Amino acid sequence: MGRFVFKLPDVGEGTAEAELVGWHVKVGDTVAEDQIVADVMTDKATVEITAPVSGKVIALHGEPGAMVPVRGPLVEFEVEGAGNADEATPSSPASPVLPPRGEDQR
Repeated sequence: MGRFVFKLPDVGEGTAEAELVGWHVKVGDTVAEDQIVADVMTDKATVEITAPVSGKVIALHGEPGAMVPVRGPLVEFEVEGAGNADEATPSSPASPVLPPRGEDQR
């Protein structure tokens, strides 16, 4: 069994965070992929957030009314296989690889 940390996806262009309106699941629930797990609200709309995987809910991050940052942890699942909890999360986008100075750039 592995642990899968589901991060709040980008729910709208330019949105940095969303308000957690409510949960549709609780710790201990078993959910199916694409099942609604939470509702969040941006300044433009209320959006249903669905599970990206099937598994058992082992942690909920945030209480209704709390602001959740985009790409911040939302729900943790226990899943079959390795999960993603051990993956390194880059803090910034990868930089392009540039050739050393002085080399021909053609």
